[in-house]
Amino acid sequence: MGAMMSAAVAARAWKPRLHSAAEDIAHADLLIARGWVTVAEAAEGGPVTGFLAREGSYVHALFIAPGWQRRGIGRALMAHAKAESPALDLWTFAANTAARRFYEGTGFAEIERGDGSDNEEGLPDIHYRWIAPASAAAKEPGS
Repeated sequence: MGAMMSAAVAARAWKPRLHSAAEDIAHADLLIARGWVTVAEAAEGGPVTGFLAREGSYVHALFIAPGWQRRGIGRALMAHAKAESPALDLWTFAANTAARRFYEGTGFAEIERGDGSDNEEGLPDIHYRWIAPASAAAKEPGS
């Protein structure tokens, strides 16, 4: 998982490298220890192809291993998270156009933008939210 995080940073020239590979591994270990991680495997007992870290309704991370992207793994992980929560929130960098397309394509809506002053990278970011259709209908006046 830490290697996926390191690879994602290396693949994006716009993103500053703030952590070593060892720090990425330690961060992944922390996410696992907190019980926030759902993994996708190529086959039972096979290599981990992706993971989603979620604390309640907040998605901390979604990473797919290089070579496994665009195969539905992210959608499957997100569908699993949606099945466990009536709403989800997450932030992504404004420069991460692929992630933005993915989140918008899976039903997330932009709710606010940040100028980068609230993240360690100092990069503009976007707050997205997804609300389950039944939850959204229940909150509408007259329903």
